Amino acid sequence: MACRSGCCCGSGPLNEDNARFLLLALFIIIYLLCGAAVFSALEQPKEREAKERWAQRFEHFSQKYNLSKKDLNNFLRNYEEANVAGIRVDTIRPRWDFTGAFYFVGTVVSTIGFGMTTPATIGGKVFLMFYGLLGCAATILFFNLFLERVITVIAVVLKSCHERRQNKAVLPQNGRRISEGSGGGGAGGGAGGKGEGLAGWKPSVYCVMLILGVAAILVSCCASVMYSAAEGWGYLDSLYFCFVAFSTIGFGDMVSSQRAAYEGHATAAYRLGNFFFILTGVCCIYSLFNVISIVIKQVLNWLLRRLEAPCRCCFPGRGGHHPHRHPRRNVVAPGHLRARRDPSIETDAVNESETDTGRRMSGEMISMRDFLAANKVNLAIMQKQLSEMANGHPRQSSSSSRQNGFSGGVGALGIMNNRLAETSVDR
Repeated sequence: MACRSGCCCGSGPLNEDNARFLLLALFIIIYLLCGAAVFSALEQPKEREAKERWAQRFEHFSQKYNLSKKDLNNFLRNYEEANVAGIRVDTIRPRWDFTGAFYFVGTVVSTIGFGMTTPATIGGKVFLMFYGLLGCAATILFFNLFLERVITVIAVVLKSCHERRQNKAVLPQNGRRISEGSGGGGAGGGAGGKGEGLAGWKPSVYCVMLILGVAAILVSCCASVMYSAAEGWGYLDSLYFCFVAFSTIGFGDMVSSQRAAYEGHATAAYRLGNFFFILTGVCCIYSLFNVISIVIKQVLNWLLRRLEAPCRCCFPGRGGHHPHRHPRRNVVAPGHLRARRDPSIETDAVNESETDTGRRMSGEMISMRDFLAANKVNLAIMQKQLSEMANGHPRQSSSSSRQNGFSGGVGALGIMNNRLAETSVDR
């Protein structure tokens, strides 16, 4: 499927980002097909049973009260319209008073969209388009900022624990205190090496995923206890609602805080707790989803490396670059070949003046091509310095940071890449 630097069975090297994108698209399609098969097998028998039961009830009701099926169908259509407008058989809270409208806009900007309340007027629908555009963008930014702070707090705590483990020392026979992590390898494993190791230390993405997963489970379990007591739902149904709401799927089959009043519970306190749990749960699940996306990306990179083996078999004697092809940025190339490249000043581009077969002899005047290449490197250095000044801290770049294709990125992925350790496949 993908080869690192071109093979006889393909037209040329495949860009690593494009290969990852195609592999992820294929995975999503297969995942959707499998999910459709499972849900169809689980839910279709119950759907057929419900249709048969409803047909019997409909026939029995029309015969009992001597109603024509056409009139009864028209009445049911009218009730469906009233149901969309918020009219229910049971007494529920008003949908469009201030508190109901506040609940509605909360589901809009958080992209939950339960669907139990929708604007019916033309003015409301037009206003929703503009209101949702700005509100959803601002909320996504809030989730990203929340993610950044959560990852920072987790990183600080884990680094503190890591420092404590590093500072634990044993007392050998000669009376000198050495770090357990140094393994007694002499004076070179002293405080200087330990300080250098802690300076660039980042928490593992798997450890952060575990912490966020535990936090999301705790929030969901606590919220389910509240929903079970207040709404009368089963505990598993409450857990199902928590996942649907916190993940912003928002089916709308179960919606919390819809009664006008709650017996035995303080209505205001329950609605405040409902708002708190939904906000906290959405933030936790959003952060967890982004960490899982990093792990999925690592799996895709591992699959790409496994799929490169057949392409390498096409040229068993190939040990270097193709003689007529310049190395490309983000090309899927073997790790040992990628390490032999000489990037110019932490950029991914190779100085073409060094790899050109017709480069000038010593003593020649500099060519226009070499002049432009040198200016290109200088421009990259200046851009890097401006980026460091804007961010307030220098970016730590190394060959290992690009090993798995995780460097860079914007939004939530950029936050995760900068804050978490980019684990390798053999770790």
